[in-house]
Amino acid sequence: MTTTGPGTERIRRHQWLASARSAVRTPRGAAGLVLAGFVVAVAVIGPQVAPDSPSALLTFPFGKPSGRFLLGADFLGRDVLSRVLDGGWLLLLMAVSATVLGVAAGAAAGISAAYLRGRPDGLIMRTVDVILAFPQLVFALLLLSILGPRLWLIVLAVGLTHAPAVARVLRSATLDVAERDFVKMAELQGMRPAAVMAKEILPSLSTPLMVEAGLRLTYSIIVMSGLAFLGFGQSPPAPNWGTMINENRTGLSLNPWAVIVPAVLIAMLTIGTNLFSDAIGRVALGVDRRPAEAALADGLGLTEGRAT
Repeated sequence: MTTTGPGTERIRRHQWLASARSAVRTPRGAAGLVLAGFVVAVAVIGPQVAPDSPSALLTFPFGKPSGRFLLGADFLGRDVLSRVLDGGWLLLLMAVSATVLGVAAGAAAGISAAYLRGRPDGLIMRTVDVILAFPQLVFALLLLSILGPRLWLIVLAVGLTHAPAVARVLRSATLDVAERDFVKMAELQGMRPAAVMAKEILPSLSTPLMVEAGLRLTYSIIVMSGLAFLGFGQSPPAPNWGTMINENRTGLSLNPWAVIVPAVLIAMLTIGTNLFSDAIGRVALGVDRRPAEAALADGLGLTEGRAT
């Protein structure tokens, strides 16, 4: 039987914070946070400290690095450093927005399907299966080719492709949580199904939600960068790390920094978010959890995926 009580409820509702703190204490989680934090700092602070306008033509194409241009020039003679510093904030904002949209929609669908059962479950999961039949990038490209490469549409397309995978994970987790005593008690007290899902079930799914959010953010960054590389992104001359890789790949032998630096930043961001989400998952499973934390969680019945 699951242990309940005021103290247990507080721990259960703030489990996401405890999981994040535990993940940061692991080498994997600390490394991921440092990598992702560095790139986020570059994306957010970069536009304020860029030495030149990212669209200004300042020198000859593919100019070598110098004291004036630390990373050289791109294919039109624009300062690569300025474009790198100014080219990440919108990519990051779009990736985060798509992740929030996908995780929110997927969580709502998965929790509703598992808790309501019956026809709602069948209808929701068959819709999920249909969307999953389309590869993520192909679905986004199909939507963009029909409606046009608008930025809000890119966020919507990528977010929609995340929702089915999140729904499957959250449905599986909800099937276990829905049978626990605190959920049954809420039902006996006359709480409405929507309130039970929002106030009782959702707080107990904080760890899988955090892991899914980290994974979907990683995929969002990759897909957004890929779409920008293919020309579906900000309109020129606005800088974008994915677009910069495509624009300057023909001049790798002349000035490789115009390709290497944005590619490395994208790689650092994806690796960092993936490492941190993996660290949260490992802590939840008890792989990297400290003995005292594991003993406390097991004693309270908070080990992810089972009741004690």
